[in-house]
Amino acid sequence: MAKQKSDPNYKVIAENRRARFDYAIEEDLECGIILEGSEVKSLRAGGSNISESYATVDDGELWLVNSYIAPYEQAKMFKHEERRRRKLLVSRKELARLWNATQRKGMTLVPLVLYFNHRGIAKLKIGIAKGKKNHDKRETQAKRDWSRQKQRLLKDAR
Repeated sequence: MAKQKSDPNYKVIAENRRARFDYAIEEDLECGIILEGSEVKSLRAGGSNISESYATVDDGELWLVNSYIAPYEQAKMFKHEERRRRKLLVSRKELARLWNATQRKGMTLVPLVLYFNHRGIAKLKIGIAKGKKNHDKRETQAKRDWSRQKQRLLKDAR
């Protein structure tokens, strides 16, 4: 991961920070996304939001639903819809695995990060997740607080 951050082409466009709080992510998967030209230009300008979006398997295809890509002002003729369904690219084997995972009780596909990889291609990282209950969220927060406090205590002890 450190190699990618030092790469000048690697750029995080949108991150769903709330997903790790609301869901227990079991595994994640990188997939491609089919975009129009004005959408790519808008992403390079930094106008997108994936926080209220989700992924679904319909008719043997993987789709990103309700993601927002801001309109690109310089595109006069070929504008895009901001909240259209966008097709995600995965192999058949991965698609079958994702479909099986979502058929289990409580599992869903949550977009985690939308970014340009080291080659400058837009990618989306999705996670197979299970929704957390309120007591799970409190437990996660308590663990995080304790680890921070432990680091402070160790730092002060030196």
